[in-house]
Amino acid sequence: MADQGYQVELGARRFGRVNWLGLKALAWREVKRFLAVWTQTLLAPLMTAALFLMIFNIAIGPRRGDVMGVPFLTFLAPGIMMMTVIQNAFANTSSSIVIAKVQGNIVDTLMPPLSGLEILLGYLAGAVARGTLVALAIGLGLMAVLQIVPAHPLAALVFIVLGAAFLGGLGIVAGVFADKFDQMAAITNFIVTPLAFLSGTFYSVEALPPVLKVISHLNPVFYLIDGVRFGVIGTSDSSPWLGLAVCSGATFGVCLLAWAMLRSGYRLKP
Repeated sequence: MADQGYQVELGARRFGRVNWLGLKALAWREVKRFLAVWTQTLLAPLMTAALFLMIFNIAIGPRRGDVMGVPFLTFLAPGIMMMTVIQNAFANTSSSIVIAKVQGNIVDTLMPPLSGLEILLGYLAGAVARGTLVALAIGLGLMAVLQIVPAHPLAALVFIVLGAAFLGGLGIVAGVFADKFDQMAAITNFIVTPLAFLSGTFYSVEALPPVLKVISHLNPVFYLIDGVRFGVIGTSDSSPWLGLAVCSGATFGVCLLAWAMLRSGYRLKP
């Protein structure tokens, strides 16, 4: 009878029951992983964002004038914050998977009774938590130093979470695909960094030539940065609703690909 009960439990687990304990353990492991080195994962991004703002303010701030009706530094701050969020979210998931693959302990994640969706959600929990904490730290700094109070805080939070989930999912895809650290560095340098820098972080896309403007609107990160800019300063280059639709679709698509890779064991199982 005990064996029969165990078989029923397995059947229920296989056809839909969520392994909440395993999901919670994986998510908490990912959160503790970046909290253990908080000076590198939380304090360092805050310092980097502050340096970006200081350097741009010293170099071109006084001569740049207003952008979209606000001072240049106020315009720049939300873009710097979102760029930092997505870079850290990507780094959290991609580094976790690549390090586990290189060290040979990725089996510790694959062996427990976790479905592909549960593994995906566990990794994304760490990315979203890290991205949100980074955004909170930078946001508090902006309020204290520049007196920037979010115009639409809920909208800003939605785009921050979407951005962290989107780049967290992309980090999973990259981490599964890469087998070496140099492959991951190439993905970061040639895909993630250009997406972040060429998305209106440091400028309004309305100032670009028509061709570059069209290309910028094909970049999902543009809508993430534009959405956070709307949430923080109340102005944006495009409709926040359009940005929400594009970002939601892009996040769903990337996470669907990540789920398929985790579910099949692509480049994870020997």
